[in-house]
Amino acid sequence: MVGMDRRVVIAVFPGIQALDLVGPLEVFHTAHRLAGAGRGYRVELAAPVAGALSTSSGLQLVADRSFASVRGPIDTLVVAGGEGARAAASEPAVQAWVRRVAPRCRRVTAVCTGAFVLAHAGVLDGRRATTHWAHCAKLASAFPAVDVAEDAIYVRDANVWTSAGVTAGMDLALALVEEDVGSEVALAVARQLVLFVRRPGGQSQFSVQLAAQLAERVPLRDLQGFIADNPRADLSVPALAARVSMSPRNFARAFAAEVGVTPAAFVERARVEVARRLLETTRDAIEVVAEHAGFGRVETLRRSFQRGLGVSPSDYRRRFERRVQRAS
Repeated sequence: MVGMDRRVVIAVFPGIQALDLVGPLEVFHTAHRLAGAGRGYRVELAAPVAGALSTSSGLQLVADRSFASVRGPIDTLVVAGGEGARAAASEPAVQAWVRRVAPRCRRVTAVCTGAFVLAHAGVLDGRRATTHWAHCAKLASAFPAVDVAEDAIYVRDANVWTSAGVTAGMDLALALVEEDVGSEVALAVARQLVLFVRRPGGQSQFSVQLAAQLAERVPLRDLQGFIADNPRADLSVPALAARVSMSPRNFARAFAAEVGVTPAAFVERARVEVARRLLETTRDAIEVVAEHAGFGRVETLRRSFQRGLGVSPSDYRRRFERRVQRAS
């Protein structure tokens, strides 16, 4: 669309997750402002019935138009997720509308459980897709024709894009902006909104902080952050105990009770996560990855990867590269 703002229609439902809408909307709005006239976005909200609706958090929204009144070509359709989207996905009228408008869209996308709306309409059949990690198994079970990527921030399969939950919709929107108007504008948007400069789509939805619960006591909680940020430090139990002024025995017992895993297990997870990021984003040799992730020896890295992910570091890198190739 040279010389024209791109028309983005965001499909919303009563009970949607507010951030599934507001997050991408802010990305598109900021990109529109920074890209200049004719290169930005014109966003419309469409709902089963035009007018006011409530999100799952109680925030009130106003849909510009009803689904029935959406006419003409659409550059990008975005289906917002949340409880309302899952409930509406099985409604025949919603499915019929998605089937009707999808062929008129240059891109069809879904945030979080908005993927269920696309799946019910058959848009995801034979495609690779993702959704919020808590709903991936249900999506795969209910729709065996969909190749569900259970551990990705977002997935692109031709002109159909799907993302993980909530804030991952902003990563997806940034990727769309980069494709449309270039990395310079996408970078400016990310800086303006204080976002990561686009997380790779195949990057894990999980972090070591999400995989384990946060400790109740502030010193232990701060220590969790220290471990995640300093994988090459001395993270033995005696060293960690000294940082929080506790005896090693008392520290190990308190940490396991509050975090749900032993200090050693948490440290290993943190280091595996660092190694994963390096394998995804760099071409560093496995030996370098092992050193920077705090493992020291390649064999230690391999054992930890196999124990935690069931795959070797080399195989993980190859699988990630295939994900990126399929998405491009």
